[in-house]
Amino acid sequence: MTTKEEARPLRVLQLTDPHLMARADGDLLGVRTRESLQAVIAEVLKVHGQPDLILATGDLAQDGSVEAYRVFGESLKVFSCPSVWIAGNHDHADNLAKVAGKYDACDRHVIRGGWQFVMLDSSVPGKVFGALADSELDFLAGTLEQHPDLPAVVALHHHPVDIGSDWMEKIGLTNRDAFWQVVDRFPQVRIVLWGHIHQEHERERNGVQLMATPSTCIQFTSGSSKFSVEDVPPGYRWFEFHESGNFSSEVRRAKGFQFELDQNSTGY
Repeated sequence: MTTKEEARPLRVLQLTDPHLMARADGDLLGVRTRESLQAVIAEVLKVHGQPDLILATGDLAQDGSVEAYRVFGESLKVFSCPSVWIAGNHDHADNLAKVAGKYDACDRHVIRGGWQFVMLDSSVPGKVFGALADSELDFLAGTLEQHPDLPAVVALHHHPVDIGSDWMEKIGLTNRDAFWQVVDRFPQVRIVLWGHIHQEHERERNGVQLMATPSTCIQFTSGSSKFSVEDVPPGYRWFEFHESGNFSSEVRRAKGFQFELDQNSTGY
């Protein structure tokens, strides 16, 4: 007999691109990033309650400071579940890893609820664009080979497909063909998940769901040819995974968060 608890789906929260800073009042284009992250976390708790796992998919810090990562780790203490962190182009990978270790957030492969989650580092030191080193591609292939029967979520920071926004095309994953050559070998990959583009994006490729998620701070204008931000609240993505291999996902926003966005900026 299956109990109600056993039948409950695995609840996973994706938080991405908080761009935290050492300064408590640090802001990005007028949005105080610590405050926007707190607004998103409050929304998660109000709407969904506790997740079972948190995926933090890069640009956790704007300034790469140890203090920013510490603030992120402390902010997640309201959740009673583990988190896993990967780097984005604004992150200082060594500082991130140092602090992530203190919060047990360094795992690169997580198996829970009949699913596996593979976390890839697409950051390139000193560059805005992303690339997956051969070692990352080998890690992805090796991990998937070991668990062929578990549906997989592959997460990284940079977008591995064109998203219809000219200014972002050159700052996505530059070796995307090599990435897809690996993914295409493994039919258990169900989802490829990323951040970086500060907007919601969903499509399908060869039966794989491709998903990007709003930032917990500023949002980029979808489909814009030049750098542009839009006056949309910060957000997150929530998943519910079933052992059957089925899943559901939704993006929600902290609509009550008040902010004054600097829409005249030409970059971030």
